[in-house]
Amino acid sequence: MSLSIDSTAASASILKQLNDMQSQLQTLARQATPQTAHVQSETDETAQVAINDTKPAAKASESIGQFQAMLQNAFEDMNILQNTSSVMQSRFDVGDRSLSLADVMIASQKASLSFEATLQIRNKMVDAYKSIMQMNV
Repeated sequence: MSLSIDSTAASASILKQLNDMQSQLQTLARQATPQTAHVQSETDETAQVAINDTKPAAKASESIGQFQAMLQNAFEDMNILQNTSSVMQSRFDVGDRSLSLADVMIASQKASLSFEATLQIRNKMVDAYKSIMQMNV
């Protein structure tokens, strides 16, 4: 008899937990529905903009300008890091006590990493250019 009472209590506990989980899922579903509708409306707006897009050349030139500015900034940053590293190495070589060897080495490694990243970007751009030039129109 005690077995059936314990199993009834356990069943009631499990049933309560299931009801709690179901109510939590329903709450989450209600919260997710407006977001899904928002995503759907954004998708519809994007499709409408793509259909009505009458100025692709202007947008392309803006993108090219932004890409060019990004590359130019990256090259300038790399150049600044190289120059800073060179100046720090020269100052350390002549005995400037305000610089530690660790600072000089960190600056040197930053410059080296920046140069390697720039070199890899150049290589990828050359590869992209070659593949575009080999395309048949």
